[in-house]
Amino acid sequence: MTPPVMAAPPASPVPAASTRSHGQGRPCVITRRACFSASHRYWLPELSAEANQSRFGSCTIAPGHGHNYELIVAMGGGLDADGMVLNLSEVKHAIREQVTGQLDFLCLNEVWPEFDLSRPEGMLPTTEALVHAIWKRLAPQLPLMGLRLYETDTLWADVIGDAMEAFLTIRTHFAAAHRLARPELSQQENDAIYGKCARPHGHGHNYLLDVTVRGPIDARTGMVCDLAVLQGLVDDLVVEPFDHTFLNKDVEHFATTVPTAENIALHIADLLSAPIAATGASLHKVRLQESPNNAAEVFAEVPQLGMKPLALEALAAG
Repeated sequence: MTPPVMAAPPASPVPAASTRSHGQGRPCVITRRACFSASHRYWLPELSAEANQSRFGSCTIAPGHGHNYELIVAMGGGLDADGMVLNLSEVKHAIREQVTGQLDFLCLNEVWPEFDLSRPEGMLPTTEALVHAIWKRLAPQLPLMGLRLYETDTLWADVIGDAMEAFLTIRTHFAAAHRLARPELSQQENDAIYGKCARPHGHGHNYLLDVTVRGPIDARTGMVCDLAVLQGLVDDLVVEPFDHTFLNKDVEHFATTVPTAENIALHIADLLSAPIAATGASLHKVRLQESPNNAAEVFAEVPQLGMKPLALEALAAG
């Protein structure tokens, strides 16, 4: 499925003498954060207890479990005569009326009809299904560019349109050492290129890894892909082989490829792309943070580089 291409606000023109006061008409993207607590349970009535347990694990345990959800709402448009895209009081009211006021401290399975599993069209209240349902309620009220819903700090979903499609991100970490040096160069030459990072005995990092996949939301499970399978792939193909290693010596690929953050991210994308495709989703992006100051991002879906990153960037910054 080709994701919807949403038009970002036009590039801001250079101010001219005739520019209206207070920036009226100039484009901008704003974000608003909202939080709510809710519970949910994964249980499909058409499956046996054994089948539910096999597929959804501890998420099947009655009466369910809860999360402190964090919602980021990105909106775009031209500034009005008061210098605002929207009056934030009105934004806050719309989010409370349409979302948080309806969901806070309640069970998601019992609140909205989308999650009524006694209906054939009902689906499980997963993170990606929930953020899509929120989009449907807020879109008539606000000029949405994107939504991000954090279930935890290691799991979140983004939507950038009303299609039944979402981006799902999982976060994990590993610790590894590396040395930045090209084997065909002398130590002096490597020192000139990589500085302290070329020292012979290497140095280490606690890497933070975000893996984002994209796909259609299943009409019954509410999932872009099986989350446990996705987490298992990342653990088996990346975390276990990389964790507590000296990348240059312990990971074959880096015996001949300098393990910069960029090359590590690219290699992770190469390792995950085909296995994730087998789950029915597509690997969208790998983000590897080496330190608080350094990170590398690799977009696996090359045709989407010209899509609409502004909404996702606004959500990430929100």
